[in-house]
Amino acid sequence: MTAPALEAVTNLRRLALAAGHAAALRAAVQLGVADSLGEEPATAAELARLVNAEPGTLDRLLRALSSQGVFIAQGDRYAHTPVSRLLRGDTPRSLRDMVLWATEPWTWEVWPRLADAVRTGKGGFGERHGKDFFTYLYEDAPESAEVFNRAMTQASRLSSGAIAETLDLRGDLTVVDVAGGHGDLIATVLERDPSLRGALFDLPGVLEDVDPRLRKGGALDGRCRLVAGDCRESVRVEADVFILKNVLEWDDAATVAALRNVAASARPGGRVVVIENLVDGSPETGFTTAMDLLLLLNVDGRKHLRRSLLRLVEEAGLTVTDVRPVGPYLHMIDSRVPEGGGDTGR
Repeated sequence: MTAPALEAVTNLRRLALAAGHAAALRAAVQLGVADSLGEEPATAAELARLVNAEPGTLDRLLRALSSQGVFIAQGDRYAHTPVSRLLRGDTPRSLRDMVLWATEPWTWEVWPRLADAVRTGKGGFGERHGKDFFTYLYEDAPESAEVFNRAMTQASRLSSGAIAETLDLRGDLTVVDVAGGHGDLIATVLERDPSLRGALFDLPGVLEDVDPRLRKGGALDGRCRLVAGDCRESVRVEADVFILKNVLEWDDAATVAALRNVAASARPGGRVVVIENLVDGSPETGFTTAMDLLLLLNVDGRKHLRRSLLRLVEEAGLTVTDVRPVGPYLHMIDSRVPEGGGDTGR
């Protein structure tokens, strides 16, 4: 077998069993392997006592993860790598909840339906469950909903500082973070200027566990309202600036509806800022293209190309004023509501 042919076989076999590596990551997080491994290398037997696992099978799990560069094998011992440290709960930029979110039980149920979704253009989650994905999540899978909210907060912490700096909002302005989760981004924005006021707008279940800075007695208490609602139905908060970060991932109709609802609540000339991982603007296309397919399966949605997202923003009656990168992964689309209110399609 020639070297190119061998490489092709190796790559295809690796991809075909990629679900096994995802499951191994999930198992490592659930067992707390990375949390239990200290600064010194440890054997599988030593770790097994700490995580209540069978030494032989834990060794097999660690071997599989080491083959992917998660841990590193040193003889019969295993040590941390920069990747494995991201699985720890005490790491400042931990991604442990993102790993759990990407491997939740519902994901294993939807992935085998991808061929049907590609044929029809619809994931069909709502038809199978009798309710849309997020209603299902909060009503039928509350533990998964908690994982989702924690994962979104972890993702926000990776970029909130860079976004707040790029926005550079100052003065007597009201800023709303639409579908802003636990509120890490809006809290970071408000901390930059004491004259700013804000609101965190999201589903009622999400607002039950907001960032401590936004709670009563918190550092930003009195400066940020908590407003419950669904932006696809209405956004009943008047403001100067609206931020939508990694929100517009539904089907096109729902995306345009959400943007029109935001525009309808913005003051004349108000600013609407959309922040997304663009498929054609990301250094990690493996992640964005896989997420694109997962969004098809759970919400009939998508990760956007730059041109498709700009088209939807303009279709909602907004005027795009700037597009720029924010950090290594995100792009910010800045737009304005026309002074006269514009045509929001209502």
